[in-house]
Amino acid sequence: MKSTRNYDNAPTKKRLKTKPVLVVMSILLLGNLLWFIAWLIPNDTNKTDDSEEVASVKGKVITKEQWMASMESIYGKEVLLDMVNAEVMEAAAKKYKIKVTDPEVDLELALIRSTQEGTSLQSYDEKVVRKDIRSRLILEKVLAKDIVIEDETIKEFYDNNKNLYNTSTSYRTSVIYVNTEAEANEVVGELENGSSFEGLARERSADASSASLGGDIGYVSEGNESVDEALVSAIQNIDKDKWSKPIALSDGRFAVSMVKSVFKGQSFSYADVKDHIRRELALDQLPQSVTQEAFWKEFDADWVYSE
Repeated sequence: MKSTRNYDNAPTKKRLKTKPVLVVMSILLLGNLLWFIAWLIPNDTNKTDDSEEVASVKGKVITKEQWMASMESIYGKEVLLDMVNAEVMEAAAKKYKIKVTDPEVDLELALIRSTQEGTSLQSYDEKVVRKDIRSRLILEKVLAKDIVIEDETIKEFYDNNKNLYNTSTSYRTSVIYVNTEAEANEVVGELENGSSFEGLARERSADASSASLGGDIGYVSEGNESVDEALVSAIQNIDKDKWSKPIALSDGRFAVSMVKSVFKGQSFSYADVKDHIRRELALDQLPQSVTQEAFWKEFDADWVYSE
């Protein structure tokens, strides 16, 4: 099937740029919750008493059993769904002989970091992100495997949208926001005296969202409109694991920023992104979105929440 869609319009450009991010972000939280709950549950060789006290308030005890029951009631269904879907996708990859390589995951992750949505990857471990990207790529490859997109269509899209594949250098950034320059200078002084940036962010940052994450605001790159321009400019001149001087922000506040890691910008060639574009254009032709649950019956998946 040859695509006849006009690929040079702005909405299509935007979709191809951000679509991977939106899907990944929808499952990242579940991935982290999965690891957290797996860590909490004791294994056979190290059993613990569920009546173990984990907290108390004015002498009233909260047991581990109560804690775990509350966790299961709130997150249990979503976490189990994520686990089943991951296994279903691995089974699909085996059946349809689909492979997902490290370079493919690297490409998706580079595109995520370079978009506006990169700042949404707060506090997520890269191993969890890569695992979720792999699961999504398996799904997309299964869905796109029988849809034909002509090479000339792919090349035309690439030629018209090369800017999408020239990614800017991105910086994994933490920030402490304060209301005055004097407070910012105090923060810098405490950092110089050995205080933890993460601890200070939780204690002193005026931004509750990033404060709860130790100041982490995710990946920031040049041109990122969701982050103050002065902050973006300053970040580019901070060495890894170092912090800035007080930064005056456009809203009158001040910030002290720290760069946790740097990912150099890349220019991806047509050969690098050909399969990526082919898959995205093929998915554009599907009449509706398809999730992993659509494959449960095929791979005999079942769970305790079945009606």
